[in-house]
Amino acid sequence: MFVFVCAGCGAELTAPLSQVALPVHAHQKYGNGIQLPVLMESGTFAVEPEPSGPPWRRWEEIDPAEVAARGIYAPVYALSFGAPGAMVIAPGDIRGTRLIPERCGGYCCGTDGADGSNLACETCGLPVARRIDDCSLWQAVWLAPDAVHRVRVDDADVAPLAWPALMAEGRSTPPLEPITAWGGPQLGLHHWWSWSPQWEAAAGRALAHLLAASEGRPVTVPDGMTEKVFQRALDALLPTGPSARRAVLHGPGLPAPDADVDILLVPVHPQTGETWSPAKPAASAHLVPLPFGVWLWLVFPEPHLPAPASGIMPDGVLRDDPPAPCPRSLFRADPGVFQHTLVRIPAVRSQWLRDTLRNFTQDIRARLF
Repeated sequence: MFVFVCAGCGAELTAPLSQVALPVHAHQKYGNGIQLPVLMESGTFAVEPEPSGPPWRRWEEIDPAEVAARGIYAPVYALSFGAPGAMVIAPGDIRGTRLIPERCGGYCCGTDGADGSNLACETCGLPVARRIDDCSLWQAVWLAPDAVHRVRVDDADVAPLAWPALMAEGRSTPPLEPITAWGGPQLGLHHWWSWSPQWEAAAGRALAHLLAASEGRPVTVPDGMTEKVFQRALDALLPTGPSARRAVLHGPGLPAPDADVDILLVPVHPQTGETWSPAKPAASAHLVPLPFGVWLWLVFPEPHLPAPASGIMPDGVLRDDPPAPCPRSLFRADPGVFQHTLVRIPAVRSQWLRDTLRNFTQDIRARLF
C-alpha cells in the first residue's frame, strides 16, 4: 500500500491506499443538478494516464502533431493540457489539507475543480489537489501529479484477485438505482428510479468499440438486458441489411462461443484494468470491454419476481420483493464517454465513423444518447 506526501515538505496527505483501475465513469458529467456519490472506494486510488484538468485548449489551437502523439484520431472541442498521471481518491481519504477559497468555483452546488488545485498542504501551503463535489459530477479528490509523491508504507504487495476469485466474490453492478437531485415540486431533495450512471458510462465506451468492430455492418447482441442497452443505438447508427456481425457475452468460466461469433463483450479486471482475453479459437474475435460489475450482471442477472409471492414461499424463490421499479425512459449510453472513446480508436479515421461523429449532436437530440 501507499501514502501520498507533499512534494514541498513531505507531509502525509492521504490514508494508506491500494491501486485499482480507473473507473470508466471517472470524468462523467451526468444530468443536471444530480447528486452523484463518491467515485472511489475508501482505501483505493486510481491513475489517469492522460493529461487532465486546466489548462484547456480548443481543437483549432492545437498542432496536429501534438494530437497524433496523444492517440486522438478525430476532432474534439477541446483538450486538457494539464499534467498527466493525476491520482484520484475518495474525499474521506485526504489528510492534512485546507481549501483555497479563491479556487473553489463551481456551478451551483459545490466545487468543480475548473480553477485548478483548490486544496493546499496544511503544513507548507503548496496546492496539491482538486476537490470536486459539484452537482452532476462524481465526488472525488484529484491529486496533482507534480505536487505529490507516492511512498510505500509496507513491503507486502497484495496480489490482484484472479478471475475465478472475482467470479466467486460476485460483486455485480445493478442496472437501476435511485437518483437524487436538488429542487423539484418541493424544496430539498427528490428521488426517482433510473438507469445507473455507471451503466450509461460503461455502455458509452462499449458502444464506441462495437461500432469500430462492426466495420460498417449491422451488429446483433444477445436478447434481454444486453439488447436493451445496445441494440436500439446499434440499429440507428449502423446500416440495415444481411451479413450482420454477431456479438455475444464471453468471459472467465463461460463456455466457448460458436465459431461464427465476430465480437465478444468481455470483462475488465477492476483492480488491474486488464481486459479479459479468451484462448483460441475465439481469440480472433474483436473484444469489447465492459466493467466487471456490469458484465457480471449481464451474464448472471439477479432474479426479480413479476409479483409478490403469497402463501408459503415456493421452492427456488429467494425473496418476496415487488418487481424492480421501471426507469422513466429507454436506456441511453453516455454521450461524453462514447465520444471520448471513439476519437481514440484508430478506426474512427474511416469515413463512415467520421460521419457518425459529425451527426453526433443530432443523435443526442434524437435521444439515442
